[in-house]
Amino acid sequence: MAELTFDTLIDDGNYLGTERARMENQVILDELERKKKARNIAVPTDDNRVKARLREIGEPITLFGERPADRRDRLIYVLSQINAARGDDAMAVDEESSDESDEEEESEFYTPGSLELLQARRNIAEYSLPRAQQRIAQQLIDSKMELGRVVDIRKKVFGEVKKFAILGSQIGDERPISQVRFAPNNEILVTGSWSGTVKLWNVPACTPIRSLRGHSDRVGGVAWHPQATLNQSPDSVNLVSGAADCNLHLWSLNSESPLSILKGHQERVCRVAFHPSGNYVASASYDTSWRLWDVTTSQELLLQEGHSKEVYSIDFQHDGALVASGGLDAIGRVWDLRTGRTAMVLDGHVQGIYAIGFSPNGYQIATGAGDDTIRIWDMRSLKSLYTIPGHTSNVSDVRFFQANDMFFKKPSQKQEPTSPDLHGDTEMDTEIDQVKVDNPSDPSSAVPTFTPEEEWSYRSGLFFASSGYDGYVKIWSADDWQLLRTLTTDSGKVMSVDISSDGHMIGAGTYNRNFQLYSDLE
Repeated sequence: MAELTFDTLIDDGNYLGTERARMENQVILDELERKKKARNIAVPTDDNRVKARLREIGEPITLFGERPADRRDRLIYVLSQINAARGDDAMAVDEESSDESDEEEESEFYTPGSLELLQARRNIAEYSLPRAQQRIAQQLIDSKMELGRVVDIRKKVFGEVKKFAILGSQIGDERPISQVRFAPNNEILVTGSWSGTVKLWNVPACTPIRSLRGHSDRVGGVAWHPQATLNQSPDSVNLVSGAADCNLHLWSLNSESPLSILKGHQERVCRVAFHPSGNYVASASYDTSWRLWDVTTSQELLLQEGHSKEVYSIDFQHDGALVASGGLDAIGRVWDLRTGRTAMVLDGHVQGIYAIGFSPNGYQIATGAGDDTIRIWDMRSLKSLYTIPGHTSNVSDVRFFQANDMFFKKPSQKQEPTSPDLHGDTEMDTEIDQVKVDNPSDPSSAVPTFTPEEEWSYRSGLFFASSGYDGYVKIWSADDWQLLRTLTTDSGKVMSVDISSDGHMIGAGTYNRNFQLYSDLE
């Protein structure tokens, strides 16, 4: 399969390649446009007036079992159909209902963007399209995996997760630790604290490496460059932090002073995130906006509004195409960075959203809020998939396990299973696998086997961790959303949690100034 790029996307013959597909797509777009216009149609709220209006346009004034609210919806639908047939945007109604609709009128507004933002959107599209293509191709392979193999992988992974236990605890600062994050090589832990200091620690030894001082107020968020401690030079930008002094600082690993200071927010910066490409940084702030920054030029590319209250959390999708923001207005929004449009509204929490995270599968999102719950959202169905009553107090952080292939250790040839490799593309392999599952008399089908590659690929995103102000870190399965393990801390409030990319360590920052490490290795 040829690699999908921004240039080949437009000329792809498989994209709405037939006239029938184009017509079906146009019908869907017309229906969406009709529904959009229908929401702007003003109709009476009094049931007698609704009946009179229905009689006026020649419709039955009532249907069997129809309630007043249903009758009003039917009037809106009929008027929208008439408007669509006439080509009108709206239909005149009685003055009373028109006055009611004028009390609150919503309208979209646009602000001009810079040429740098336009180029950034194109770069993000070029970066994300091949990654999305690879992810979907791998998900197609995983979907064909035998049920027995999936069950065995889940048992093995969840069995290891249930072994997590306390590894060590270290006082990290003189004030509460607001956020902890593992470096991509899993050998360094960064902590940000309310003292305004960012510190680097060796793990699992918990010995200090360096203190990064530059903020004049409490640090709200820290994030690693995707290639930091791997391919990124220690003298280049490896780390970003945001604080209540309204600034973001870009840090190297060899200096205690920032390489650059990003200024623009009017209120405290709560959370920060690096784009998977490493070229951009996003920041969420109390000024009710989130912003996108260019790491190379230290320039603000985008000031995005859309929340009615403070924006607290932010996270990028692993493809790099989307970014999700969570606000204290209890609303989350998913934004398409390639177009600037809202892809989904996460409306369901009753209190502010303090944590948000994308699953590695690319279409599920977890949010943690002040209503003590974790909600799982599915972008395919555009709705909440599951609600987890996760903690007995505020949910402060959620983090999915994201596997890094560089930590995959392939066993020796003698340890490899002899079962057919599902990554093959031949029909014969599929047929043989099917026979083994469906034939109870075959002894090899009693215990389905799986390759280490299959396990590592399927493991990514199979569980996630959450922290709460109830003093607990909890690990959850990411397919049936069940509790796997509860880890206690020595604090009443856990401020942040993170999972190392090899899956063997969990870090937690607490309100009583320390951070704790947990491991599944005996």
